[in-house]
This record gives sequence, structure tokens and C-alpha cells, in this order.
Amino acid sequence: MGIGEIIQKFLGDSGIVQFFTNANYGWQNAVMLIVAFVLLYLAIFRSFEPYLLIPIAFGMLLVNLPIANVADKIFVYVDSAEYDLANGVDAAGGFIKYNGHYFGGLLGYLYLGVKTGIYPCLIFLGIGATTDFGPLIANPKSMLLGAAAQIGIFITFFGAILLGFNAEEASSIGIIGGADGPTAILVTTKLADHLLPAISVAAYSYMALVPAIQPPIIRLLTTKRERAIKMQQLRPVSKIEKILFPIVVSTVAILLVPSCAPLIGCLMLGNLFKESGVVPHLVDTAGNALLYIVTILLGVCVGATADGQNFLRLQTLMIFGLGILAFAVATASGVLGGKLMCKLTRGKVNPMIGAAGVSAVPMAARVVQKEGQREDPTNFLLMHAMGPNVAGVIGSAIAAGILLSMFG
Repeated sequence: MGIGEIIQKFLGDSGIVQFFTNANYGWQNAVMLIVAFVLLYLAIFRSFEPYLLIPIAFGMLLVNLPIANVADKIFVYVDSAEYDLANGVDAAGGFIKYNGHYFGGLLGYLYLGVKTGIYPCLIFLGIGATTDFGPLIANPKSMLLGAAAQIGIFITFFGAILLGFNAEEASSIGIIGGADGPTAILVTTKLADHLLPAISVAAYSYMALVPAIQPPIIRLLTTKRERAIKMQQLRPVSKIEKILFPIVVSTVAILLVPSCAPLIGCLMLGNLFKESGVVPHLVDTAGNALLYIVTILLGVCVGATADGQNFLRLQTLMIFGLGILAFAVATASGVLGGKLMCKLTRGKVNPMIGAAGVSAVPMAARVVQKEGQREDPTNFLLMHAMGPNVAGVIGSAIAAGILLSMFG
């Protein structure tokens, strides 16, 4: 092969030439590159969920670059019948076949952790190891506010059904209202994995926008007097209570909704590590190294599913619209639950803490704290809001279990 042929072959395989000659590369991929750049900007320069959006956006960038045979190099995830038809069953060497699909390439292999639900559960293990359920134990009534916020999931579910989505797709879209990215990813991979890119990007984008979405809804549904209500200091919680809590919650929740066992089990195991006080190295590993490693793998793999042809569809816009509805209804349901509790306690509960019933920990609780101090700088609601906030984590996992048991 002469030098001229070598140069020609090199240029022919380069990504620059592929922009113009690759038949599988379209304007959709170019648009997704722009979306990836925008997400990277928001994550790095505006701190919008950077731990998830940076790997998601970079995975999106990789899979939409006009590289020849990009799937073989980076990411393969195809239906077995499609692959068998095109290549023959015996041609699957180097691929992993799982549940009727072929996985190949670096991210294709890693994507098995998403598909099997391993990554979301390991993230819940890390969340449990870093979460203090003390405010919830001190005020068990706040569990009701966490439950009230999950109404957004089911209202959005029916809204998606009315727009033509099937039950599995509607379940995956509705779970966005739980404001819990790992839960949304787990449900979607089990019920409607073709919607994973849109749902994961919508879920994490709206989680990042909680400080912008929630305040107008809180102010609309509460009066100035209600927002200024001061709550009594929470009682101290004993060590034995904190140790028993994850054991009791795991037992009761899994007996009631067995399909929530992976999420609840991992969440409470991580918390038991923390509260037992005898395994500090496990707490440190689960809450730091393991949590961040899995976050990287989950984010990049999810981003790699967002190729232009699959992402840029009318269905994606509908999912983003339903996602904002889910967040808004979840916040409103929590606030209305707080108003009811305020009435029943004769003004002892600030209804704003109901807004923290979504699972965006601790952002939603911080929003409540900020809104309370906006009315009265001496009002401290953060610990009161953390009760519904951590209850929302448990509630979203149970809601996910209910949807999986019904439609999985």
C-alpha cells in the first residue's frame, strides 16, 4: 500500500469525512452533539447536577460523533433477532447476549449494569450510607408528606396514558415525579428501556431545576402567614432508634411491596452501615468511592443510549412535558398535604415542608429553608423539611416497586 493510499484511507476513516459521507450519520446526531455541549456547559459552569450530567453528556458526545462503525468501537445494544438477521447467530463472537439483546463495545459491556438494575441499587446503597433519617424518626408524621408527594407519579401516569403511551411507558414517565434519578432509570430499564435516554435526561435536568421549579408553586399555594410559621425543635433521636429504623423499614416495606426489595434493601443496608457505628470503612467506601464510581458508569452508559435517531422524536418532547408536570404535581401534592397537616395541628406545621416530600435530597429541603427565611430570617426549617425529604426517597422506591409489580 502506497503512501497516497494510506493517507486516503486515514482521511476516509476520520470523523471529519464521516460528517459528509457516513450514511448512518444524520442531522439528528449533529443536534445531539450541540445538546451534549449545552449539558456540559450547564453542569460545569452552572452546577446543574454536575455529578450526573457531566458523564451523561460525555456519553452522549461519544455516541453521536461521526466515527466509522462507532457502535463496534464504543457501544452496541441491539435486539437479538435484528443482529441474527444481519450477521448470523454465529457472528456474535465478542458480544454478550442478555435477555434477548446483544451488548458489545466498552460501554455496551458496562451498560449491562444499567440493564440488570445493578447501578441504581448500588447508588441507593451509597445514598443510605450518607443519609440521616433522624428528622423522620423524630417526626414520623412527615412520612405522610413524603407519601403525598408521590401522588405526582400516579397523576402523570394517567396523563401519559391519555397521550397514547402504554402502561409500561407511562410508569417510566410517571416515576420522574419522584425526583429520584436512579429509581427512574431502574424502572425504565425494566419496563421501557427504549425511553431511557429521554427519561434519564429529563429526570436529572428537572432535579437540577428544583430551586427554580418549586418556589413559585410554594408561594402560589401558601399564604405569607403560613410560610412564616415556626416549628418546635425536633426531639433527640437515640442511637437504638436509628439502628432499628432501617431494619424495621426494610422488613415492613418489602413484606408489603416485595418488588421494592432491591432499592429499599440497598438503601437501608447503607443506612445500617452508617448508624451501627462499627463499620466506618464500609460507610466511607459506600458513601464515597463506590457511589462515585457507579455514578460515572451509570451516567456515561445512559448518555451513550442517546443517539440522535432515537432521542430526537416527538415522543421525547412529550416526555419532557410530562416530566415537568410530574414535578409540579408532586410539589403541589406535598404542599397541600402540609396545609392539611397545618390545619389538623392548629398551625404547628409549616405547610412548605410538604414540598420537600419529593426525593431530591437535600435540594428540596434547602428550597423550603430558603423560602422560610425569605419571610422570616429567624425561621429555621431545614431539619423539619429533611423529614419529608428522606421520606420521599423511601416513598419513591415503594412507588417504583408498585409499578414494577403491576406492569413488570
